[in-house]
Amino acid sequence: MAEEMVEETPRTYSGALLAAIAVAILLGLGGIIWSATLSSKMAGQQQALADATAQNTKLAASLQDTDARLNVATDTLKTSLGVTQKQLDTRAAALQVRAVRGEQTTARLATEQQQTAGQVAAVSSAVTDVQTDVGGVKTDVAKTKNDLAETNNQLTSMKGDLNGHSTLIARNGAELEILKHKGDRNYYQFTLVRGVKQEVGTVSLVLNRADSKRSKYTLTVLSDDRQYQKKDKSLNEPLQFYSGKDPMLFEIVVNNVSAKNTVTGYLSSPKGAPVPVVIAAR
Repeated sequence: MAEEMVEETPRTYSGALLAAIAVAILLGLGGIIWSATLSSKMAGQQQALADATAQNTKLAASLQDTDARLNVATDTLKTSLGVTQKQLDTRAAALQVRAVRGEQTTARLATEQQQTAGQVAAVSSAVTDVQTDVGGVKTDVAKTKNDLAETNNQLTSMKGDLNGHSTLIARNGAELEILKHKGDRNYYQFTLVRGVKQEVGTVSLVLNRADSKRSKYTLTVLSDDRQYQKKDKSLNEPLQFYSGKDPMLFEIVVNNVSAKNTVTGYLSSPKGAPVPVVIAAR
């Protein structure tokens, strides 16, 4: 029995040793596995850390670029805001000036409107006066026409002293104006003094005698190197003679014989007859 116990003791130690070895081996394998796993995890963590570091670097660069662009944008915005503020100030000043000018313009327009209103009132008054004057002028013209028509009817037709030619004569200044307005002949008024030769129209006249009591007179006509004596003629009697290269009928009418040896009247000639030459004064 003692031998059995001795033999059994090493077997027990051997099993324990094997068990311990097995445990140690297991622990070693576990450590190796844990170490490998840990190394793998650490490598992954290091890679992740490297990726994170790279990402951080990239983000930092992007952030720096963003900051730079933000700074540029800020500077641009500041500049733009400065320009805009300057423009706003300029615009405000221009608007203020325009407002002042607008007030001045409004005041000026109001003044001009008042002046225009006054001028319009004055013109309206003047137009009213002119209309009144025109009405009066129309009345005067109508009256003048009536007077001319009446005077025209009063013109006397007399027979001249040459071959009995009949003609209208004027006995006074008013009737002479009517004859002038007819436009048929030229008329030259004269006042002759006894013994004085006077040019009338294109002829010359000399008063030889004037008898105011009998209203008679004698005169001489000088025309075309010829003389025609009209002797003992009466007032308003047409004295006729021919004158000119192509002889045309001229007439002399005396309307008044005064006591001072003077006579007044007029000479008439056809429209186509020569007219006196007017010499301009030097």
